[in-house]
Amino acid sequence: MDDKTIVKTAVKVSTVSIILNIILSLLKLVAGIFGKSMAMLSDAVHSLSDVFGSIIVIIGVKISKKKEDNDHQYGHDRMECLASLALGAILFLTGALLIYEGIKKIVSGTSISTPGQIALIAAIVSIVVKEGMYWYTKINANRINSDALKAEAWHHRSDALSSIGSLIGVAGAMLGLKILDPVMGCVIGVVIIKVSYDIAKESVDKMVDKACDDDTVGALKKEVEKVPGVKELDIIKTRMFGTKIYVEIEISVDGNMILKDAHDIAEQVHDNIEKNFENVKHCTVHVNPYGYKHKRKQ
Repeated sequence: MDDKTIVKTAVKVSTVSIILNIILSLLKLVAGIFGKSMAMLSDAVHSLSDVFGSIIVIIGVKISKKKEDNDHQYGHDRMECLASLALGAILFLTGALLIYEGIKKIVSGTSISTPGQIALIAAIVSIVVKEGMYWYTKINANRINSDALKAEAWHHRSDALSSIGSLIGVAGAMLGLKILDPVMGCVIGVVIIKVSYDIAKESVDKMVDKACDDDTVGALKKEVEKVPGVKELDIIKTRMFGTKIYVEIEISVDGNMILKDAHDIAEQVHDNIEKNFENVKHCTVHVNPYGYKHKRKQ
């Protein structure tokens, strides 16, 4: 998939997210105020944070797909990781704020009002809409392999979880357990912080040259070993560069083979890897005469 299509898809998905999140934020804000629900007001803040998150995704994806230049000769792919980190930071701050507000209301002994039915309706609507947004965003994120969009999808999922918490808190308070409303506000905050940690960890892994997962490495090995003329796969190293993969390979071929034929085998390995693995941005292949690697170890 070309970069223009990736950017276009990310912008389209994020724009839909922005519009729906603004509508949901206003709905939850009105429901929280008139329904007198701490959990619903907390949920409104979370939905509003999604708007800023979507804007960050648009900026991050656009920059990450810029072509290489003299100052960035390996491209700008890691900018998408920075966008994901920013989303994680927004989620963390949102979760911490919700926990703080919930604890403050519980500890202060402030009179906790019984939420109205409007808060209950808003929570149900939010659960349905946000879960739908999660799947819509996740499917497109997987299609274009965008970390920032995947982070945004989990942003939606955490909002759906928040709304479930709000629903429990509002329903419990309406049944007489008024303390449940601010308590669920705190629980929502904890869930959001956990999601922020997962997003940040994955982004950092891709910024510190972490190797690919075992399944991907196994598939790469099979691709190399099926090339005619490759007697042995000596070394294979991988590293993540944003959403892209860099691969370094050493193969052994017949030591009596002429240079041109050895080069052709290496070229075939290179072409097969870059052709059959869409996320591989660059593959380097080094050729050893068969047995050389083993002698070098002795």
